[in-house]
Amino acid sequence: MARMIARPSSTSDSAPAQTGTAAASSRRPTSVDSGDGSACSLFAGKTVISVDAMGGDMGPATVVAGIAASAAKNSDIAFILHGPKAELELLVAKHRALADCCALRDAPGIVTMNDKPGHVARHGKDTSMWSALESVRGGEATVCVSCGNTGALMLMSVLRLRRLPGIYRPAIAVMWPSRNPQGFNLLMDGGADISADAKDLMQYALMGASYARDGLGVERPRIGLLNVGTEEHKGRAELREAYDLIRAHARGADFDFVGFVEGRDLPGDTVDVIVTDGFTGNVALKTGEGTANLIADLLREAFQYSLLSRIAAVLAYPSLRRLKKRIDPRRVNGGVFLGLNGTVVKSHGAADATGVSAAVKLAFELAHNGFSAKLAARVASATLPVSDDASDADATGSAAEKSQ
Repeated sequence: MARMIARPSSTSDSAPAQTGTAAASSRRPTSVDSGDGSACSLFAGKTVISVDAMGGDMGPATVVAGIAASAAKNSDIAFILHGPKAELELLVAKHRALADCCALRDAPGIVTMNDKPGHVARHGKDTSMWSALESVRGGEATVCVSCGNTGALMLMSVLRLRRLPGIYRPAIAVMWPSRNPQGFNLLMDGGADISADAKDLMQYALMGASYARDGLGVERPRIGLLNVGTEEHKGRAELREAYDLIRAHARGADFDFVGFVEGRDLPGDTVDVIVTDGFTGNVALKTGEGTANLIADLLREAFQYSLLSRIAAVLAYPSLRRLKKRIDPRRVNGGVFLGLNGTVVKSHGAADATGVSAAVKLAFELAHNGFSAKLAARVASATLPVSDDASDADATGSAAEKSQ
């Protein structure tokens, strides 16, 4: 059975690293607290991001390197870093950029990618993921960033932060490279819930429009509903019902509904937000990743085919670098959990330092723009009555279990 790992706070491994590093010790974070909220006073005037240091596949060193890169570029950002204190102290001490903008929160438990969301929700109060969410819930931080288990993160986010009034199911918004002026389209839902009825899809459209407006700077977002064809009579009954609901809310919610769209519109310039259920959205994302990897491999093979092709590769190198930067998934890393009383950014589990830094940048921009409050106000002004909060854990917990 999958289980959570608690790393011992042993000093035997850390002793060699501490000897001969007196200079590094002077760069340790100014605050190592136990959760009494004292970190807030240290970072007055800064945007505080709560970071789960232990969830990623590449370990806490990569997460710390990523937030250090962000701190070096942005003096208005500060971090509360969650994980085993003894281990994080040594890692943070290696980065001068974190000397006065990082507080540590001791959380020995670790949520692995194999842990079941329900088990984590019941037994994970000592984990870094739980602790990171608690900092947002308690008002110490504005946004939580984690590279950890998606299902567990979503379920715990719902349990600790709760849904916005009027929201049936939270969703994950992910960015997809496109030909639009902003460079990306939004896909809703990226995998938070494998099923969605018409009311859920309508709310995804509302939340996606708000994200496109406040996160991507699209003044009047265009919304499309993913289907097997663009004709109104095509698709399942819930899609046709969602079509009518979204169209009815378009004028009041200040977005344009273009109707049904197809898979080929994901990277196009027809819409800014593509709405679908989490199962379809996640399949689309994984298909896109696989296709991008295939194209990269074929290009590599083509440029290595002969001497002339190798020369051509050298001549095309600047253009290829621009292309790589344009579609590099690390630079657009971070799916945003929408529909909660707080903002959570889910970084890819295999993200390197560049990817973690990109997720932190996204978190900072959302916090700086007051995105959560704007989303709450927009949803409250244009939504349907919601069932009582007692169904929060049941609905989202079941979806999170199925998504694993």
